[in-house]
Amino acid sequence: MIGVELTPEHPVGRIGELGEHAEANGFDTVFCSSHYNNRDPFVALDRIAERTESVRLGPGVVNPYETHPVTLASRVASLDEASDGRAIYGIGAGDRSTLENLGFEHDRPLRRVLEAFKVARDLFAGERVDHDGTFRAADAGLNFEPSSESIPVYVGAQGPHMIRMAAKHADGVLLNGSHPKDFAWAAEQVEAGLTERPDERGEFDFSAYASVSVAPDGETAREAARPPVAFITAGAAPPVLDRHGIDREKAAEIGEEISAGAFNAAFDAVTEEMIDAFCIAGTPETVEERIDAVMEYADSFVAGSPLGPDLETAIRLAGSALQNRTDPV
Repeated sequence: MIGVELTPEHPVGRIGELGEHAEANGFDTVFCSSHYNNRDPFVALDRIAERTESVRLGPGVVNPYETHPVTLASRVASLDEASDGRAIYGIGAGDRSTLENLGFEHDRPLRRVLEAFKVARDLFAGERVDHDGTFRAADAGLNFEPSSESIPVYVGAQGPHMIRMAAKHADGVLLNGSHPKDFAWAAEQVEAGLTERPDERGEFDFSAYASVSVAPDGETAREAARPPVAFITAGAAPPVLDRHGIDREKAAEIGEEISAGAFNAAFDAVTEEMIDAFCIAGTPETVEERIDAVMEYADSFVAGSPLGPDLETAIRLAGSALQNRTDPV
């Protein structure tokens, strides 16, 4: 997979255009991020489906707190139908600070994600579902069939238990990380999960879902990285912060600013060390080198937000960097 994440902070028509641009520049998968304060990712994905022919499409990633898992399954199946079988189901536990804004407790995230996509698979297969766990469903079913025989499930993950669960049960993991240290550690978690993976689940894709910011001018690219790095830092688990020598109190302060809606203050609080830890940022040459370092461990790569200060240029440059890895020498 050579993927890209588009953030529907822009109008959905604009996202459709960017998705078409991504397909033209060598990407085979497009994810749309899901945050309540942006536009609906499924509407944006539908616009991309209308303008593209071959790229796989999916939310990157939705969570089973804001929306009932059966409803999420219906939306993914609708996307699969609209795109003639090109849907991917990206699901994760969501951002704790953002969910708190909506009054949701971030309870039992691993179990909730696992139950959500297992129920979705049954629904995709045309089954009716009774479920009583982290959520309830009674005789629930879809009155239409997805275009695909099966829709791939990718779990957005950062912590060890979620990574292992994904390796055991899902089709892939979207590891939220940008530094080789994180992927060296995560590869061990993936291997642990794969030892318990049933043979019938088939191959597993360990995908780097990395924040990327690329531009001809490296400093401009790094400056554009501040917003996503703020969110990543605020949501990072303490062991992740410790792995990169990031002060826990500073990270907590950024999270508090985000929860309060003081986004500029949060972005200004991002340090150079945080950018190095949580984003692949710089010139095309720097970005290609850092992608190479990550791909020592991962199977595939998704270029995530912000991409760069100019989106069209960034998509072209990131696509070129990733194509350079796959083209024969």
